[in-house]
Formats: sequence, C-alpha cells, structure tokens
Amino acid sequence: MQIRRGAAALAGVATLGLLVSACGAGNPGTKSESTAGAGAGTGSLIVGTTDKVVSIDPAGAYDNGSMQVQTQVFQYLLNFPEGQNKPQPDAAEKCEFTTPTEYTCTMKDGLKFANGDPLTAKSVAFSYKRIVDINDPNGPASLLGNMKSVEAKDDKTVVFTLKNGNDQTWPQILVTSAGPIVDEKVYPADKVLSDDEAVKAQGFSGPYTIGTYQKNQVAQFKANPSYNGAFNKPHVAEVTMKYYTDADNLKLDIQNKNIDVAWRSLTPTDIESLQNVDGLKVYTGAGGELRYMVFNLKTMPGDNDAQKLAVRQAMASSIDRDAISTKVYKGTYKPSFSQVPPGLPGANEAFKALYGEKPNLDEAKKFLTDAGVSTPVSLQIWYNPDHYGSSSDQEYNEIKRQLEATNLFKVNLQSAEWTTYSKERAKDSYPIYQLGWFPDFPDADNYLTPFFGPNNFLQSHYSNDEMNKLLVAQVTEPDQTKREQLLGQIQDKVAKEVPTLPMLYGAQVAVAKDDVKGVQETLDAAFKFRFTSLSK
Repeated sequence: MQIRRGAAALAGVATLGLLVSACGAGNPGTKSESTAGAGAGTGSLIVGTTDKVVSIDPAGAYDNGSMQVQTQVFQYLLNFPEGQNKPQPDAAEKCEFTTPTEYTCTMKDGLKFANGDPLTAKSVAFSYKRIVDINDPNGPASLLGNMKSVEAKDDKTVVFTLKNGNDQTWPQILVTSAGPIVDEKVYPADKVLSDDEAVKAQGFSGPYTIGTYQKNQVAQFKANPSYNGAFNKPHVAEVTMKYYTDADNLKLDIQNKNIDVAWRSLTPTDIESLQNVDGLKVYTGAGGELRYMVFNLKTMPGDNDAQKLAVRQAMASSIDRDAISTKVYKGTYKPSFSQVPPGLPGANEAFKALYGEKPNLDEAKKFLTDAGVSTPVSLQIWYNPDHYGSSSDQEYNEIKRQLEATNLFKVNLQSAEWTTYSKERAKDSYPIYQLGWFPDFPDADNYLTPFFGPNNFLQSHYSNDEMNKLLVAQVTEPDQTKREQLLGQIQDKVAKEVPTLPMLYGAQVAVAKDDVKGVQETLDAAFKFRFTSLSK
C-alpha cells in the first residue's frame, strides 16, 4: 500500500534490482556495522497484526505470518540488515562462489542455539536438505530448485552444489523462507515440527527467542543475549506480537494506543483516518506486494486445455483493475499488468499489451466462441478474508460484479480462513483462487521461478519445458541487458498462457505511536520487519 509517496515507494526498489544479486560471485565477508549494539536492550513493545502463522518450522511455511516469526528467532547464512541492498554475513563468516556451480560458506566460530546446542555447518546442511526432503505443500522447497546437493565438509564449511552455474540469485535465496537454520537435534528430518514443540525445544539462534506462545493469539519474543548476526542487537528486551482476527480491532487498538505498532493489515479507510490521530505516525516503504488470482489447470472450468485457456484469457479481458484500485483500495494499491510489479529491472506490462488496459467484451467473447465454450461459464472463485487484509471481500465482490456484467460468467464466491485456506488450495480444492505475494528478495526472478518453475509453490499443475528453460536462462545470465530481455519473454509467456492473473501491487504500511523509533528503517525492499530495529 502507499499513503503519501505514491509510485515513489516502489521506485526505490528499482535502484536495488540486481545490485543484490551482484554479491553472488563476490564475497560478502565484511561484517555489517549494524551488528554493533549495546547489549540486549530494555523495555517492551506490543506489535499487532492480522497475519496468521502457518508454522514456525521453516519446512512447513512459506507465508508472511510465519516469516515474521522466523525473521526474529532464526539465523540465516546471510541476511539483509536494515537499509542494506546486498546480503551480509549472519551465521556465516563469509560466502562465495568457489566454482560456477559450488557456493561455499564458512561459519562463524562458537555459534549456539538458545538451548545450548552448537550451530555448525552440519546444522546448515541438515536445514536445507530437510526442506527439500519434506517438500511440504506449504513449504519453501520450490525456492531450492537449483540446489543439486548440500554438504557439510566439516563443522565450519558448507558447500552447495547447484544444477545451473552462475546463479545470479543464489545468495538471495539464502535469505528467504528457505534459509532459517534449525537445530538438527530438535527438528525431525522427515516431518514438520509443531509450534509447541519448537517453542519448548528453544532451537533458536536469532536476535530473539520465544517465551509465552499461543498460536495466532499472542507470542512473546525475548532478546537473545548471545545473538551474533547481521541485525542490530535488540534495543527492546521483550516484544509481544498480538494477533487479531480482523482489521477493525487492530485499528481500534492502535488508535487508542493500546499497542505500539500496527503491522499488517489495516484497511485503506483505516489508514486514511489514522493519519489524523494525534500521537500516531503512518509509515510507508518499498514493498512490491502483489495481489493475483491462480488457476488450477486440473480443476478449473473447461472440457480440454484449449477451453481452459480460453476461459482464462476471457477473464483476463474482462477485469477492470483500475476500478478495483479506486473503488476498493482508494488508490493504495495500483493496477499490475504483469506478475512482476513495476519498478523492478526487467518488468513489463505484458497483460496490458495482450488484453488492454480496460475490459474488452468483444475479445472476451471471441476467446470463448473460438474454443467452443458455452456461456455463461460457471466459475467457483475462492478468496481469503483474513490473510490479505479485510478488504478482500470487497475486492472479490467487485471482481464477481465485473465478470458477471459481461454475461459470459456466473460466479460463485467462496471463502475460508487462512489456516484452512493455505492447506486446501494446495490439494486441488480450489479451481480458481486468490493469493498475494510478499517478496523474498527484490529481484524479478522472485515473482517468476517460485510460481512457474518445476515443483512450484502454486502446485497448480502449470509447468512446461519452454518456461523452465527460460527461467534457467535468465537466472544464470550475467549480462544485465540480456537478462532483462529473457525476463520480458517470460512475462509475455505468462500473459499468453495465463496460469495466474496479476491484479494489483502495493507497498508496505505500518502505524506506530510517536515514541516508537526505527519503524521507517525496517520498511525497506528486503520486506523483513525486524524487531531489532524498533526502540522506544
């Protein structure tokens, strides 16, 4: 979302672009200055959110609510300190490409988990291997598609062998949901650990550990005095995360100053009104958040592949993104005509080029008629009312209104809470459904490979050799101009085949009491809300 800065909020992302991936062939071995700090801090803060946690265990989660917890309690080999546009050493002392297909990291000495277990290269190899082996449908295994193997040569050295050399994004992959390092003495190799067991075992080595924990109600984060990583030392000794079932109560609590920070997700109307409350500040920052629809190519309407494609293309010709932006989001989200939002190097507007900026009824009819599809087409569309903000119901009712206004579609809207939704959408239960995307790292590839590569996160039965070859080619192309051309070809192919239908993009928004410092500093393009940045 954006409140004051408009497109400028995302323009900052453009300056990052591939600067991040440039560290891939280099050696980010200089310890960030941000690790310097005075002790574990004092005092406490309360942060409110409507996001839900699927799993603390990295193998079982690839969502913003879970990542929010993982960012605070786990170390990664590399990480993004606040304001940094290149990954810096976290648990690693240094990481570098030793051959085009081997990426080697040397660990810092003396690292331990909060329970006293040693954190070594063996912990790292175990962590990455189990994500791939477990391959949970809601996990981040798709991010590791280029990893052929991972091996701890000794306690200090871990080597990743990649399928494709010169991977321009690999250092950034280590900072994503696939990157948290877990305790091999605690986490099973073949299944996801429950949240209660994770908290009890205290296999954490990040800047905070977890004390009291009631899933999706309250989580108490306590500063970890032995933390030695890329982030600041905690300024605040205790941060409580309070979870809300709806944005109305979140808005009321920050308005009444019962909490210190409201972080995801307030409605556009609420944000507008909170700007005028004395003692509160509304902060915005680069984000690249994307809202889009997914088509399950197995269960969506259509008697064959050609008819299913025609339905998707007809829907793409029938959506008025600007109306959704204006009516539902008051301009706080903007139309997105590609799966890659504007501002990132290589982004284009492929959907606008193919289907137009405004709905085209004649084209929509032609797609269906040419494929022999009878109208009106019955569409069952699912959306989630809590994870992507409470305006999702208005958004999808507007989409229903637009589609039915063509007389080509009859829409049956269904919804489910996120804890159910996140599981069922990966089980072929939803033929067409809403998702959002919060970037793992600021690069166009992060909006493409996780969705359209082999074993992709969507599990929507979309995959083909031509797309896979293009994805590999762009991620291993060191020449910036050629890489952007390949990224353009991928976006054009997505627009033609419509496995997803991008809708809107926005930036990050947080609201905080005046006496809370550090909020703006953590709203950067890395999309990591760091408790270590906050102070009072």
